[in-house]
Amino acid sequence: MGSRAFFLSLRRTRFVEGFGAANGWSSRRFLSSGGLGNELVEDAVVVEGSDDLKSRIFRLRLPKRSVTNVIQKWVGEGNEVSAPELRQISKELRKSQRYKHALEVSEWMVTDEGYELSDKDYADRIDLMTKVFGVDAAERYFEGLPTSGKTSETYTALLHSYASLKMSDKAADLYEKMKDSNLSFSALTYNEMMTLYMSIGQVEKVSSVVDEMKRQKVAPDIFTYNLWISSYAATLRIDEVERVLDEMSQDSNSNEDWKRYRQLTRIYVISGQLLNSESGGLVEAEKGITQREWITYDFLVILHASLGKKERVDQIWKSLRMTKQKMTSRNFMCVLSSYLILGHMKEAGEVIDQWKQATNTSFDSSYCNRLLEAYREIGLIDTANAFQMLLIEKNCISGGDP
Repeated sequence: MGSRAFFLSLRRTRFVEGFGAANGWSSRRFLSSGGLGNELVEDAVVVEGSDDLKSRIFRLRLPKRSVTNVIQKWVGEGNEVSAPELRQISKELRKSQRYKHALEVSEWMVTDEGYELSDKDYADRIDLMTKVFGVDAAERYFEGLPTSGKTSETYTALLHSYASLKMSDKAADLYEKMKDSNLSFSALTYNEMMTLYMSIGQVEKVSSVVDEMKRQKVAPDIFTYNLWISSYAATLRIDEVERVLDEMSQDSNSNEDWKRYRQLTRIYVISGQLLNSESGGLVEAEKGITQREWITYDFLVILHASLGKKERVDQIWKSLRMTKQKMTSRNFMCVLSSYLILGHMKEAGEVIDQWKQATNTSFDSSYCNRLLEAYREIGLIDTANAFQMLLIEKNCISGGDP
């Protein structure tokens, strides 16, 4: 896969929980089947091992195997199946990227008159239909819903389908219909539009979405702020980054996650990585990824670090290094500061080692000194001291350096 294609795929990690979420960081293989022999072995395992509905469904490794048959057999044996149980199974199947099986679970709930579907159930079906049959099928399903079924959840699900496929015209048209629908939407809906604009390079439109949120009196969440700040950082408007950080600090919804995000972002700005990048401007990088896009990745790392999601930081960092792109000192500094503020000194040390071994970007202790000063400037003295000791241990600075 080319670097540009990898970037576009990677960005579909979604900055919202719906980018929430972060699909696509890793792949999952289904086990290959040798035909009927394997099916008989699976059935034998079901009898001998733990025997519940979830176990039976998860033993269907191949997408062509029918979840519907498994549920039918389970019920035929006199077992009951509750809606919460089916929803949980479907959720875990989606996490495992087994979308066809998850859709079959959803279909069972639709066809069985004993279940009353929620708005979220319908929204999940739209997302699953997009993944299994394509966005046209999801669109037809949405249009076929009764007026009562066209809720904020189902509208947002279809909007996400358009946004994830970068269908900007359809997304914009649906967004306008949503604004005229008299429905109440959450920050997630607006985050979807912001994510779309970031992904197609129309960063100037992000602030207009924030303005619409404010007019509708919808409270922004931490993902909203991350996208908003990323849009200004992408064009090196540092004064606007600072302004949003100040607004964020005054938000009544502010919590410890938001505080950590503000700290990391201020460290990032104070240490000069936006203004002192090696390329010096918004120019095309070696393989087609712009500085703007790298900055967006940096703030994605900062977001997950602020939420304490170390595994996401690990995944993003690994994925970025797999692109064979020229890593800048800014990239190393961003992930390094994220591990430091999370208190993972081992990983911080590994980033320093990777930086020192990089062939395209020479390690420069002056960058680390700026980062040290940034920690001290915002009052994180313990973190600064721990970082200084790590630098000494790695022979990056002498014991007498600041």
